[in-house]
Amino acid sequence: MLWKKVEGQMSEAMSTGIILTLSGGLQDAYTYFYRGKVYANAQTGNIIIFAHSIMNRNWKTAFSYLVPILAFVAGIYVSEIIRGKYRDSERIHWRQIIVIAEMVLLLLVGFLPRTFDLAANAIVSFVCAMQVEAFRKMKGSAFASTMCIGNLRSATEMLYRYHQTKDRENLEKCLRYYGVILFFAVGAAAGSFLVPLFAEKTIWFSCILLALAFGIMFVKENQETVEVD
Repeated sequence: MLWKKVEGQMSEAMSTGIILTLSGGLQDAYTYFYRGKVYANAQTGNIIIFAHSIMNRNWKTAFSYLVPILAFVAGIYVSEIIRGKYRDSERIHWRQIIVIAEMVLLLLVGFLPRTFDLAANAIVSFVCAMQVEAFRKMKGSAFASTMCIGNLRSATEMLYRYHQTKDRENLEKCLRYYGVILFFAVGAAAGSFLVPLFAEKTIWFSCILLALAFGIMFVKENQETVEVD
């Protein structure tokens, strides 16, 4: 059996996925611990609190959780617009355009004081949505860089398949998913540690990570993925 090396885009490489996952964890910790306990990524939590606030007629709180939900929806939509318009661009990958937009928006968030928490949470949720929509694969497998539930499900499924088949590829995928979850936790821990030190500017550390991801996406990755006779 022979394998032919083919070029792949670094947007799906392990290194890019790790960097984006660190950034995703930091973003969620930032909005939760500094911007009023709102989730930037986990919109399920925001929907629960929104519904609870509606039932208790707490309209102000309901609105503060509705805004990031709608911003997340908008982020998905805009990401698809960018992909549709620039997917055939040869000068720059459309996912790099997404990353540039993320950096610019998060840089702006770092200037917003606590009185603008609603706007800050909306922007970060918008950014997270763009990222989760644009970066959906790592080494050919579906993954999420801004949330853990899908990765946890996939990791445990691959663990079961490995125990059933003893196929090392399933084990590698399992460890890869659990590794992504670990890096998300590291990013969240970093966010909680940095917030007391840098306050609203903590989000700029996410910009640094995104800048690194943007740079490495110019590299072409060689992957042994094609079987040839």
